[in-house]
Amino acid sequence: MSDETPRPGLPNTQRVDPPRYLATYLDRQARVAPRPADPTERDDHAESTPLYLRRFRERQGEPRSGPQALPPLHERVGMGVQRAMSEDNRTKEISAPPQARKRVVADVYLIRHGETQGYSTESGLTPLGNWQAHTYGHTIAKRVSPGESVVVRHADTNRARETAQNIDRGLQDGLAMFEKDVKVFEPEPMEEFRNFGVATPDGLRDVTAAFRKYYTTLEEFERTALGDRPMWLVEIDRFWRTQQGGGDPIQHWLQIPMMHFEPPVMCVRRFWTGIQRLAEEHPGARMMVATHSGPIRAFAIAALGYDPGEPYNTEHVRVKVFEGGTEAMVSYRNRVQEIHVPQIASLPTWQLDERWVPPGAGA
Repeated sequence: MSDETPRPGLPNTQRVDPPRYLATYLDRQARVAPRPADPTERDDHAESTPLYLRRFRERQGEPRSGPQALPPLHERVGMGVQRAMSEDNRTKEISAPPQARKRVVADVYLIRHGETQGYSTESGLTPLGNWQAHTYGHTIAKRVSPGESVVVRHADTNRARETAQNIDRGLQDGLAMFEKDVKVFEPEPMEEFRNFGVATPDGLRDVTAAFRKYYTTLEEFERTALGDRPMWLVEIDRFWRTQQGGGDPIQHWLQIPMMHFEPPVMCVRRFWTGIQRLAEEHPGARMMVATHSGPIRAFAIAALGYDPGEPYNTEHVRVKVFEGGTEAMVSYRNRVQEIHVPQIASLPTWQLDERWVPPGAGA
């Protein structure tokens, strides 16, 4: 085995000479003549050096002074100064300075109820729906300031009532956690914020409350197959079949005229009546109103001029009514619109025997 040729070793990759870029830099520095001590003395080598490089080298030897020697602003000011500097952009909206802002007499949140167990009965919320409402109230507790007042109202349905109650619990828990002194008014129902109604033989009912009457009457007609179906049954059947087919029943209500359904514009009128009443009873307060998606969506369409879509569970449309009660700002899904508050007393009532004339026209 001694006659085997030894394998050649690996090449030596160690470098003792500096890299090319470093060797070039060191060579250039060695050729640079020392800077003359007298500024008036002529430096022949400086004539070939670019002016920007000469100025840079001159500044390198100068002591730093003035603003450059100070630490960054955020390191040398207190928290109060930082808050004041960021006051105009601390939210998603660019806000005017405090002295230019209009005083808000009513700050209303129109909140859709949490996830419900179903729409075929007057059922309450699911555990997820309770958690959604409680979390919403806890979030509001972070935003309110000490000394504010919060009013909680709701539509007179189980899902809206439970939503308002859980918002109130979450709000109370958050205020206790953050140690804020805020006055909270207990949840109460308000007729103005009810869901849109359907005219049935039992009277005007919420579309969910009318489901049992609709189902039993429809079953009777399907079993006997005698006679024409009443118009209220035909219209509510179209509404529910739209939902069962995976469509958007609220869009159906918004776009298809129906004789037995409360018109969307009347829901908007009702909501403005409730907002104005809250502004008179609790000026300057923050109002949490748990209600239903249909009227909320109609309200947003009337303010924004287009359909922004169905609100999710516990999503809200925010309405700020300014001092004087004639102007308001409506915000929904990053869209903000300034509008004129409708004067309800001057609007037509749209009754069958309507003889409406503009206010002051008969004077």
